[in-house]
Amino acid sequence: MSKPELAPEIERFYSQVIDEDARLSASADGRLELLRTQEILRRFLPPAPARILDVGGGTGVHARWLVEDGYRVDLVDPIARHVEQAAEICPASLGDARALEAVGASYDVVQILGPLYHLPDPADRHQTLTEARRVLAPGGLVAAAAINRYSALFEHAALAHLQNERLQVTISEILRTAIHDGTRGFTLAYFHRAEELADELRAVGFIDVTVFGIEGPAWSLLKTAEHLPAIEPSALQALFESVLTAARLAEPYPELLSASSHLLAVGRAPE
Repeated sequence: MSKPELAPEIERFYSQVIDEDARLSASADGRLELLRTQEILRRFLPPAPARILDVGGGTGVHARWLVEDGYRVDLVDPIARHVEQAAEICPASLGDARALEAVGASYDVVQILGPLYHLPDPADRHQTLTEARRVLAPGGLVAAAAINRYSALFEHAALAHLQNERLQVTISEILRTAIHDGTRGFTLAYFHRAEELADELRAVGFIDVTVFGIEGPAWSLLKTAEHLPAIEPSALQALFESVLTAARLAEPYPELLSASSHLLAVGRAPE
């Protein structure tokens, strides 16, 4: 297909600034995000070799473990560099989450583990989820990730950055509008509340929707720990295990969702 329409700041961020593969492997909170995403999805995935469409799948960081688990994965992403990297793992092509080329009812699972981050217009998010439902077989599984509305507040408090007045303004704007404009640091992004994410899935007809806090309520402690000078690897690993346990223990309590860095909603297409 022709190159998808993408905000230039997002194109630059993922093409030139960040390596998404490294983000989920180089830091403790990134490893926590990946591990928790895996363990949550594996509870709901149908048996392999079901067909999975990885929408906005980046470099294939999730496609890799899904293929290793025996699933048949196709990946679409709007960033050419990502598609080139992901093609070493599974069939990959340039694509727009809002206008998928897949035929209707052709996949058992559609995962959207990135696109909703970067669609501040609610009509675009609605269209993305509508497309996911269109290409899902009846009863198929959808998994959609979002950045939590309050994650920037927790992250920069953990990094001892909030005394910076300019950063206070930026985070205040995110809390007020749910949008980061992408002029500094992170790129253009939308930040969800848990109930809002669930409502967006239900609005296009998904049923049995459940929202999980991926990293749980203690993830920001890992941010602090990794920036301490000369922290012992054994101490960091012990903290990682404790934070991971906290994420698991927090799952039954929806009031703790707002403390997680990322949210993961799972639901099903009607039969």
